[in-house]
Amino acid sequence: MALREWVKLPSEWIEDGGLRQLRWRDGEGEDNTAALMTLAALAHHADDESGAVRLTYDQLSECIGLSRSKLAGGLRTLQALNVISRNGGRSLYRLNGYDPRGGWAKLPAKALYTKGRIVAFDEFKLRRPAELHALKLYFLFAARRGRNNNMANISYEKIEEYAGIERHRIKPALSILVLNSLVHVEQLRSSINEYGISNGYRLVGLDTRNHMGTRGRSDASALFNFHLEDV
Repeated sequence: MALREWVKLPSEWIEDGGLRQLRWRDGEGEDNTAALMTLAALAHHADDESGAVRLTYDQLSECIGLSRSKLAGGLRTLQALNVISRNGGRSLYRLNGYDPRGGWAKLPAKALYTKGRIVAFDEFKLRRPAELHALKLYFLFAARRGRNNNMANISYEKIEEYAGIERHRIKPALSILVLNSLVHVEQLRSSINEYGISNGYRLVGLDTRNHMGTRGRSDASALFNFHLEDV
């Protein structure tokens, strides 16, 4: 199946705080990081009408660069969270809660791949909490993206609330996303303090013609009408 520019990711579990369950602690951190890497690949290859996925272990490993054992741990975690289900065979999966009519977030797909793999994931070694936190941010930004401005305008307080990432761990996670060309950070004027600045987070490869450069900063005040919460 040819990769699409973007795919539909069921997002209600994110809005309901599901990312908070993915913590970095003994025996779980690596599997939780692997789970979000695996979810990205599954979503990218899911059927647009049913949310069904047919990928072998080898194909999944190729996409995200994980060993079979790490991949297995990630899949178990996704099943435990009820984010995916297995459909009979080892290579058959389904994105739970998938409804093409709504309840989903846009997730970039085609732009992330080079020669069949997600290039940014080459840098994820499953050894640092910051990698897990970066992926949690990535999925949260997808879920909270505003359609009008193509950005997630969300405060550190709300990041803590939705993703369970402690405030002092947010910037290191953002650095990973920026350095690996997964997210652009835009600075916006605060709607609360005329001298303040808030951040907007834009996923690379998604609606590439809709950004501050194409709209111009003169209309920045209009960006505060959708999910704006100042950092």
